[in-house]
Amino acid sequence: MTMISEPDVPAIELAHRETVPGKPSRAKMIGVIAVGAVLVTAVNVTAAVYLYRGVNDLRTMEARLDQLGQFEQRIGAHIDTVNNGFQSRFETLDRQLQANFGQINGNIAKLEQGQPVAASEPTTSAPAPAMLNTTVADASAAEESGADPVAAQPSFRRKVAPPGPNPSYQRIQQPDGKVYYKKIN
Repeated sequence: MTMISEPDVPAIELAHRETVPGKPSRAKMIGVIAVGAVLVTAVNVTAAVYLYRGVNDLRTMEARLDQLGQFEQRIGAHIDTVNNGFQSRFETLDRQLQANFGQINGNIAKLEQGQPVAASEPTTSAPAPAMLNTTVADASAAEESGADPVAAQPSFRRKVAPPGPNPSYQRIQQPDGKVYYKKIN
């Protein structure tokens, strides 16, 4: 076989090449690149597994947060129910206190005018507070049923007030503000 060669173009030898010291051979270079590719692939697979686990954990947390929101709404509804029960009881107590203060002020005015306060006068006091012997659960149950929690409780009997000043005594008020009672025969 005849080869045509040009003197200016270098000839390519496919035979054994000598390695230059300090420069790696092609086989070693391909081996290093293959090992690097395997390492990068292993890191990518590991990262994908951890990313998949993280996404699953995130979905689980979102589901729990949704359940927490529903739980918060239920607790809020129960707190509102209890709050409404206590608020109505406080309003009832306030009305009772205002009525009692009005009665006391009326009796004080009568005493200042020198009129005895008779024990036989009907008292316009409200019944005793119904919340004295109830629990929060009773209030919430009554509120959920739509009934008035105060009206649903049994009322207690009030103690009869002791009789007022005896009409057989005369009230004497001195100029210095002291009050004395003198027995009338």
